[in-house]
Amino acid sequence: MDGVAETKGCPASRQTIYQYERGGLTPSLAQFLELVEFYVLACPRGSEAKPEDDLRAQGVAAVTRALELPAYHVVAARELIGKMQPAVRGGR
Repeated sequence: MDGVAETKGCPASRQTIYQYERGGLTPSLAQFLELVEFYVLACPRGSEAKPEDDLRAQGVAAVTRALELPAYHVVAARELIGKMQPAVRGGR
């Protein structure tokens, strides 16, 4: 991943990527999605890269997992939506 930040179109600098990897910064959900999209769909592949299907599956898993992390509040948003739903009225 060393040279990825220098790749045209990479949505983050090398220093920012290192900070994300070390836990010094947490990207916003939008930034995280941009990075995953770049790594999976746009980043040039080397000769020893994972097969395309494996890389795509890993990207799906990363986004799915991120949506459940407390940092992004998606679970809390779903819970709030559930609490705010109007009561179901009987029959039509």
